[in-house]
Amino acid sequence: MYPALRKHFENLVQLTDAEFEYISSFFQVKQFKKHSIILQPGDIVHYEYFVLKGLIKTFMIDNSGKEHIWQFAMEEWWVSDYYAFQTGGTSSFTVQCLEDVELLCISFADRDKLCLEIHSFERFCRLKITAGFFSQQKRIMALLQNDAQSRYQQLLEQYPSLFQRVPKALIAGYLGVSRETLSRLRIE
Repeated sequence: MYPALRKHFENLVQLTDAEFEYISSFFQVKQFKKHSIILQPGDIVHYEYFVLKGLIKTFMIDNSGKEHIWQFAMEEWWVSDYYAFQTGGTSSFTVQCLEDVELLCISFADRDKLCLEIHSFERFCRLKITAGFFSQQKRIMALLQNDAQSRYQQLLEQYPSLFQRVPKALIAGYLGVSRETLSRLRIE
């Protein structure tokens, strides 16, 4: 059951078959069509999602109507509005499908229960949360310190398959530049 999820867990922790079977029983499968909205601002965030198939973007619209892309999430990535998920609050972001997607979702209460019951699962969550924090910190530092060309090159090196799946306008939104600026960048 859910071999991609098992592989994902076992990149960081070892689980017995019984542990994985128990953990996986807390996940629900959800499918969404391309362009579907999974979360929008003001929604209560009930779930954290693991992407089995497809591609998602998390974004916000500022007061001037400009879209700012916070995250892309593809296969074997996690996505949610984590502040709202953790606090039981409402989403600040829109989470939208860029392709047809298949997700595994787990509630905060179920994730918390599993963390209390299975040390390996708690360790996995701690390591993933820490890695996510480091990734966001690295991204913010790049936005503050690097020019658009460097950010583009870094994204291309880190996630080359993303460029085959995402329109350039969305890449520009993620990098914090206009579509015109992105088209002027030199690709090395």
